[in-house]
Amino acid sequence: MQNYFNYFTEIEERFQQRRGALLLLSTLDWALIETWRDAGIPLEAALRGIDAAFDKYEARQKKARMRKVNGLAWCAQAVMEAAEELREAAIGTAAPKTDAEAPESGFEHDRVAAHLKAAAVALDAATVAPEACAATATRLRELASAVRGEASAAAGDKAAAENLEDLERHLTVLEGKLFAALNAAAPEDLVVRLKEHADRELAPYRSRMGAVQIRQVKQQFEQKQLLVHYNLPRLSLFYMSQQ
Repeated sequence: MQNYFNYFTEIEERFQQRRGALLLLSTLDWALIETWRDAGIPLEAALRGIDAAFDKYEARQKKARMRKVNGLAWCAQAVMEAAEELREAAIGTAAPKTDAEAPESGFEHDRVAAHLKAAAVALDAATVAPEACAATATRLRELASAVRGEASAAAGDKAAAENLEDLERHLTVLEGKLFAALNAAAPEDLVVRLKEHADRELAPYRSRMGAVQIRQVKQQFEQKQLLVHYNLPRLSLFYMSQQ
């Protein structure tokens, strides 16, 4: 499984490097990266697309003064084109062999279990959708026990804990259920404000993303903002602390 940390951090670093100045990625940018990950866009394609977008920008800048690139979404179209080129180039080629026993640096059992336990503690303190948050916290503790190899863990959880991709699928399902509960419990005016905020943030980039991608990024953005509003954690291993 591709190192989760690298996918996010390498995209961020390449964007900052090509832009030529430090610019922290926005919530919208992180939502976009997540849609790339969910769509199976290889890291190589994302980096190639960023380079291609900036190469084109720099060539045009020599002819006319252009505004500074202030968002990763500006590179979205080039990333999708790079991904398609990689897919076409891969047709008929053999997949490289991987070492199934290779260690996943940054994903040691203790760190993964600590991430799940910390998320459970945060959910215990939730002030919205208490039943859903409590149920999710209980499930996270069960998965943490399995990750630690505790004898009391259920057999199915132990099997999931042995494979990070399987564990991530479980967390994705839990997040989906949690988002649904939060959205249902949130006041109508809050949900409307989050949708309006997402539309404003996406407006400058609509010409650079297809309708499906815009819908996916908007959904991710709204979900992230809802969690931020209620001070709740992301469950995915993508958001595991690197400390």
